[in-house]
Amino acid sequence: MITVRSFAKINVGLRIGAARADGFHELRTIYQTIRLHDLIAVSVVGGSGIEIRCEDSRVPCDESNTCYRVAERVMHQLRAKGRVVIGIHKRLPVQSGLGGASSNAVSVLLALEQVLKKVLPGQERLRVAAEVGSDLPLFLLGGTTLGVGRGEEVYPLPDLPATTCVVAAPDIGVSTPEAFRDWDSARVGNGKLTGCAISDKMNEFGRAVSWWLSGFSAKSGKPLSGVPARGRGRGETLLLDLVHTGIENDFEKVVFPKYPELCEIKQALEKAGAFYASLSGSGSALYGLFQRRERARKCAARLRKQGISATATTTLTRRQYWREFLVF
Repeated sequence: MITVRSFAKINVGLRIGAARADGFHELRTIYQTIRLHDLIAVSVVGGSGIEIRCEDSRVPCDESNTCYRVAERVMHQLRAKGRVVIGIHKRLPVQSGLGGASSNAVSVLLALEQVLKKVLPGQERLRVAAEVGSDLPLFLLGGTTLGVGRGEEVYPLPDLPATTCVVAAPDIGVSTPEAFRDWDSARVGNGKLTGCAISDKMNEFGRAVSWWLSGFSAKSGKPLSGVPARGRGRGETLLLDLVHTGIENDFEKVVFPKYPELCEIKQALEKAGAFYASLSGSGSALYGLFQRRERARKCAARLRKQGISATATTTLTRRQYWREFLVF
């Protein structure tokens, strides 16, 4: 049996484009893995089929589970035989925008490779992951990752430094398909959200990220942190520079009016000292990034006193992600 950590993600900015012919939407986002995680145990025993065990009743244990679908594909691709037994110890909230189900599935893929002592080629891993879900491929990279297409086309970015963050997970389930439908309805009913405007916003996101990577502001063309781009300590300024681009999550425009308590939590994170706060994905989880760990801890404690599940944790660089993946 192999046991691995299944880390969560947050979205640092998310732009929603027009609906595509395949029914998905074009997206632009920056994924960032964080230390919060589930535990996934995988073994292969005699027999055939796939068995999923989880004590959380909200987690399906049939073929609708992303872990099931990934395990089925991996066993086929590796021409392996046996009964796959998957144990999911759930710590992450369900329907929260933290990518728990997607992360679980990728953890199954990687754990299965170790159990079987066989490895899929990198491109095949990405293909299998993208077939099952848009968020899966990011967990094959970890760290700070650019997501385009429907989110499944991923590119590693320079790692943001490990940063303290507070993740607030209110007891609300936000359906991602429903959030997209609300976005489409709002776009049709709002003259400002025409197809042209959406295209412009997608381009703005790309320009902001491009200029951020170069160390300059997309608006002014000046160095983002006020010091020369060459030779400056990028590890210290990279995250603040990204925030200064004005990057934001489009889902907030349709999720907050429907669930105003989520907007109130974002405001509470900002009031507590977060230099950036946002909905993650379509929610319902929100997060705030803090420069001081003590402030983050106090913020999480204050939210818990209000009956909101909140945890102070940290972001994970790519190296940390892979170093902490296996449970020994």
